[in-house]
Amino acid sequence: MEFGVVLQTTPPAARVIDLARRAEAYGFTHVWAFDSHILWEEPYVIFSQILAETRKVVVGTMVTNPATRDWTVTASLYATLNEMYGNRTVCGIGRGDSAVRVTNGAPTTLATLREAVHVIRELANGRSVDYKGLQLRFPWSTGSTLQVWVAAYGPKALALAGQVADGFILQLADLSIAEWTIGAVRDAAAAAGRDPADITICVAAPAYVTDGTEEGLAHGREQCRWFGGMVGNHVADLVARYGDSGAVPQALTDYIKGREGYDYNEHGLAGNPHTQFVPDDIVDRFCIVGPVSTHIERMTALKALGVDQFSIYLQHDDKDHTLQMYGEKVMPAVAETVKARA
Repeated sequence: MEFGVVLQTTPPAARVIDLARRAEAYGFTHVWAFDSHILWEEPYVIFSQILAETRKVVVGTMVTNPATRDWTVTASLYATLNEMYGNRTVCGIGRGDSAVRVTNGAPTTLATLREAVHVIRELANGRSVDYKGLQLRFPWSTGSTLQVWVAAYGPKALALAGQVADGFILQLADLSIAEWTIGAVRDAAAAAGRDPADITICVAAPAYVTDGTEEGLAHGREQCRWFGGMVGNHVADLVARYGDSGAVPQALTDYIKGREGYDYNEHGLAGNPHTQFVPDDIVDRFCIVGPVSTHIERMTALKALGVDQFSIYLQHDDKDHTLQMYGEKVMPAVAETVKARA
């Protein structure tokens, strides 16, 4: 099981780069960043510096979208980083949330997402592709390899991930929902004639390591409550599409009944006042808050479900301590062990 961190590219960029260096030092393999160009700084510029100042870590978007960048531009960004730093990128992509809504847009259709995945992957892997009626290829790109991972929640998006994605991103750490979504992705892959095992499974959620006290738990919950609000934006779309049809588990949809809108000016920020509708049990299910033993227990369960990577959203007030506790306590506890002598 691999581990990553998800960072907001909030100024100063030097702090983001420093967190990436620290993450690699503690054994994290991936550094992800939000791609929301109005709310935060440009992730691809910062990726370049992260790659320059680390040795092995892989960078990627969690997540970009097909609407705010021309697909050929996205492919070119990744292919360029790969040429410069040796194939250390992965493209996480979804239909779009803050990046499009802040500019008064809307998430794209799944058909558009499917086409974008194909165009980005083909171009960034040095192949020609049909785009707007033309055959295009990067004449300067040789040797670039890029995987495209799709973020999804709903049945149709999960099916798309199983049919075309190299990886699946689930942005919450609830075990029952993880089991349902992973199963849906794998079933869709098998139905499409693919080997389900070829799809990397990534779960991403906030993690907050507490001292085991009730006071520590209460504080950690408040630091992570924003995440339920962020997920709620996607859940609201699912409810509008599927209603109470049973296509989406109530374990995912019930909690947004108290939702009264959302202010993207507070998007992804601890203390977001528009996420008070999120109850404690959702924080506990969607995030991981508690002492080290709680984190090890959840990691072990996720690993048993077939999760290949867990990535921590570090949008809270204890970033450095979280990296340290995962690097020194949690990750070794779930790592495969090899004995020096049989």
